[in-house]
Amino acid sequence: MAFNPETGTTTQGENVEEALSNLTEATELYLEEFSMSVTSRSLLTTIQVPKHA
Repeated sequence: MAFNPETGTTTQGENVEEALSNLTEATELYLEEFSMSVTSRSLLTTIQVPKHA
């Protein structure tokens, strides 16, 4: 699962790269619809990667 706490967008994918790609697309679509009023601040995105044995 990939989550952007600034916009609340969440996605998933078959692997980390796909999840990040999907999150980028979801965040872009969100920002097209609901533009953020603060543009001088960077977005912080957090991902969780499951630990494999």
